[in-house]
Amino acid sequence: MQWNTIELSINKGVGLITLNRPKALNALNSELINEVNLALDQLEKDHSIGCIVIAGSEKAFAAGADIKEMADLSFPNIYLDDFFHLADRIAMRRKPLIAAVSGYALGGGCELALMCDFIYCADNAKFALPEVTLGVLPGIGGTQRLTLAVGKAKAMEMCLTARQMGAAEAEQSGLVAQVFAKEELLEQTLAAAEKIAEKSLTAVMMIKESINRAFEVSLAEGLRFERRLFHSVFACSDQKEGMQAFVEKRPAKFTQ
Repeated sequence: MQWNTIELSINKGVGLITLNRPKALNALNSELINEVNLALDQLEKDHSIGCIVIAGSEKAFAAGADIKEMADLSFPNIYLDDFFHLADRIAMRRKPLIAAVSGYALGGGCELALMCDFIYCADNAKFALPEVTLGVLPGIGGTQRLTLAVGKAKAMEMCLTARQMGAAEAEQSGLVAQVFAKEELLEQTLAAAEKIAEKSLTAVMMIKESINRAFEVSLAEGLRFERRLFHSVFACSDQKEGMQAFVEKRPAKFTQ
């Protein structure tokens, strides 16, 4: 497929989606979001793909949503069309998603990173939700996912003041998993993705589903859900292979 706003590559069981609107610092528009979803559709259907990475450039992961596209929109059309609803599909993917954030992740760019299962960032990363300076609020999950990631106080401060959070604070606050030098970010992110892709796809997807359930239900219900998934994985050949490989002290060869 010919891509206009992204690049797609596949290697060692990992799908890499690179945002590619350099003149707009990878600002999110409808075409980019649509192409990201089309790429994700392709990668989700391919059982040889075990993990997906979304990256930008060294200068900007994505410097917000495309304001030029939104400036003339009006209610009720934006409501009737459920503008940006396609972005929700990104967060609903079943395979693990890792965001590799270098440079600016502002507004919609920050929200896109938050849709991923975890974030690796470069030491030059800047996270912010500055929508309030435009007279609007985050509309792709920013107020919700940022609060879950860093807590009410920091989320409230960032959304109300538009303050940018640097890489060190982002790691300390739990927003990102690890920080790397910008020259090493993509290499380190792909290495982590390859480790995930080597594992049982069934187990990996169940782990993702179970952890996400922790944010949606009570502890008792979450524990019940986890236990049932644990029981069900014993119906999979990868469980037999993984445990037999451990007993035989050899690397496991997962197939599902």
